Amino acid sequence: MTPCMARRTALRMLAGAAIVVAAVPTGSAFAADHWPSKPITLVVPFASGGTTDIIGRAVGQRLGEALGQPVVVDNRPGAGGTIGGALVARANPDGYTFLLATVAHTMAPGIYKTLPYDFQKDLEPIGMVALTPNVVLVNTSIPARNVQELIAYIKANPGKVNYGSAGIGSTEHLSGELFRSATGTDISHVPYKGGAPMMTDLIAGQIQMAIETSPSANPHVKSGKVKALAVTSAKRSPAYPGVPTVAESGVPGYEVTTWYALMAPRGTPEPIRQRMSAELAKVLKQSDVQKRFDDQGVTAGDMTPPQLAAFIKTETTKWTKVAKDSGAKAE
Repeated sequence: MTPCMARRTALRMLAGAAIVVAAVPTGSAFAADHWPSKPITLVVPFASGGTTDIIGRAVGQRLGEALGQPVVVDNRPGAGGTIGGALVARANPDGYTFLLATVAHTMAPGIYKTLPYDFQKDLEPIGMVALTPNVVLVNTSIPARNVQELIAYIKANPGKVNYGSAGIGSTEHLSGELFRSATGTDISHVPYKGGAPMMTDLIAGQIQMAIETSPSANPHVKSGKVKALAVTSAKRSPAYPGVPTVAESGVPGYEVTTWYALMAPRGTPEPIRQRMSAELAKVLKQSDVQKRFDDQGVTAGDMTPPQLAAFIKTETTKWTKVAKDSGAKAE
């Protein structure tokens, strides 16, 4: 073979190789085409047994069935959900780690001096999962039958009523601080590492009140272990027949809705985010999922990722103001 023929042969081989390489997906495109090929981790940033855990496991199971790979719940409680939030924000954005975020993640910027991540910048919205009112609960030893009687009892017993929460910066914490500032009452905050251990102490009388999320509160209200005095939503909840709202109970303007949203680390490939968003929307429309939610006073989410991003921005502004006005801080 002459030198000229050898050069032409080499060039043809290089051209053929380039065509083959161009035809094979690389990087994130290849990963997205083959996703999911292994179990997916759903980080639930509160303790097992609480509302976030209940919703995470219910939706995670159905997502796993739809995707053909298990969705494994990983409970990472602490610091009002920010430990779990930071974990996912720093995770490899390969589509195998997601966060079940809550309203607490929009409360945190207002009460923590610094956070190891930026909720709006370091995480990308996939979809709203659920929304639910909170419920004003008291231990059965408290004589109050409604919110006005509770306020009178607190004022007659200054410094003796403690309210529990799932942690500093949680929805229960800021709901309690909003109640304290709106009613001018002297109640003290007792943080826990989740709603379940907090509820255990409320039933036992170690704390006297809580403003807990509906799914965690519901079975204990039905069993008579705690008393429900009001719901925090703008309208009454069908899960609590006869229970008024806080606003109509004499605290005008008081309204809290706890929500749960699926988020991914920033940089997760768009095809993966789009598919997860689509599968989530299908799961939330399943009749048995909606019935389970209805029974616990939960509304299935219905927001596109851009709508959820705008909602998160609004919620962050709202709760930052509440924290400032109430003086709530993470010590």
